[in-house]
Amino acid sequence: MSQNRQFILKRRPDGEPVPEDFALETETRPQIGDGQFLIRNHYASLDPAIRGWMDDRESYAPPIPLGEPVRATTIGVVEESRAKGFEEGMWVMGLNGIADYSVAEAGGFTQPIDADAVPSVTNYLSLFGAVGMTAYFGFLDVCEPKEGDTVLVTGAAGAVGSLVGQIAKIKGCTVIGIAGGPEKCARLTERYGYDSAIDYRGKDYEALVAAIGEAAPDGLDIIFENVGGDILDAGLMNLRLGARIGLCGLISEYNSPPVGARNLWQLIVHRARIQGLLVPDYLPRFGEGAQAMGEWAAAGKLVVDEHIDEGIENAFDAFMRLFEGSNQGKMILKI
Repeated sequence: MSQNRQFILKRRPDGEPVPEDFALETETRPQIGDGQFLIRNHYASLDPAIRGWMDDRESYAPPIPLGEPVRATTIGVVEESRAKGFEEGMWVMGLNGIADYSVAEAGGFTQPIDADAVPSVTNYLSLFGAVGMTAYFGFLDVCEPKEGDTVLVTGAAGAVGSLVGQIAKIKGCTVIGIAGGPEKCARLTERYGYDSAIDYRGKDYEALVAAIGEAAPDGLDIIFENVGGDILDAGLMNLRLGARIGLCGLISEYNSPPVGARNLWQLIVHRARIQGLLVPDYLPRFGEGAQAMGEWAAAGKLVVDEHIDEGIENAFDAFMRLFEGSNQGKMILKI
């Protein structure tokens, strides 16, 4: 290909993104210099965190500049190289723009991956990527589970949540999931092994508190939080003494103003703790996590679902699946 299609951020979304916030633009294929290599991107990971990178506000990552491609974790093949250690034909993974081609430099974030070592190269965006490592380290290191603990996972049918629930079962916990709609709740119990599932749709705050209390009459030892808002507040009203809360995401606030947590007093009442988590902190230990996750998957203890939409021209619709809840597994775009 001599052209480079790019999914461009044209303006910062005001609330929920709309098609006019983006554009699909075509430029000539980029040239590389010394120490650089050209990647032909094959797949891009679509994650809720990308929505936060579109806002011009302080965060753990700089905002995506207007007029530049939307940033995502991509995997692709080195097509041309002037960098030592990156040969043509090599598969690589890194943080790049959603585009046909990206330019990277040796010593940067983009690293080689072994496509022959996994059932599908896309597994590097699910089980062996940020999603899998967030579930593994976020649950085991931050939440510190013990056999017999009662665990609540919010956003439980999502890419991270579905893995957290399965890891919790491997560790001997009772696991409750919250998801939207009867189909996703059925997936929790029938496919991912959750002990029970709560459908948040049609439930107000009081109903959520009651539903969690019914599923966990003795209280919660762990909450793995992906949603925030009323769902987090309802979980806080059902804590046990010494509970641990891993704060992974707040997807309910990504397209609307934050509402805040109203029941933090319960952390004092139950001598509980809440801790935020970011997967880059565990980069030096990814090998450890990947080995464990791979062994569990090979033994049939982990089910990993991937939802792959095809075509960079469908990037917006694929991204919005994350907020509509219409994806059935880790959301990936085949460029």
